[in-house]
Amino acid sequence: MADAMQHIAYYHSPIGFIELVEEDGYLTFASFMDEQKNEPTAATPLLQKALQQLDAYFAGKLQQFELPLRPSGTAFQQSVWDQLVQIPYAETITYLHMAKRLGNVKAIRAAASANGKNPLAIIIPCHRVVGADGKLTGYAGGLHRKQWLLEHEAKFGGSKTLF
Repeated sequence: MADAMQHIAYYHSPIGFIELVEEDGYLTFASFMDEQKNEPTAATPLLQKALQQLDAYFAGKLQQFELPLRPSGTAFQQSVWDQLVQIPYAETITYLHMAKRLGNVKAIRAAASANGKNPLAIIIPCHRVVGADGKLTGYAGGLHRKQWLLEHEAKFGGSKTLF
């Protein structure tokens, strides 16, 4: 079987550069970068749509992304990521609540670990999960970005966050 064709685009957000990767018509990766790479941006229709939706999200005009996604992970990770997209815009849940949603309160650490391995930052909203005390904990993009995203959503979405 041939390797999947990858297309890459870079997005300059208010909180840093985001690298987006498309493979075979699906968005497979979106992650913050500390600095922009000097590589050309591939202008596929899907990546253009993703860039437009990020523009709308950061302008406060989009609350849920509508893109074909194919994050790579285990069955358990996939189940966590499926739960993440169910968290409404401008709301947060705790890691314990996430474990309860998965049907196993003892899976709290595994759920937190899967949350941290989310390959589609913002698009699968892992930033909406907080610690039991409502404090910000763990975010692969950095806690300053998690705080910014939650404050941004609160500003445009009538916040029901814990802050």
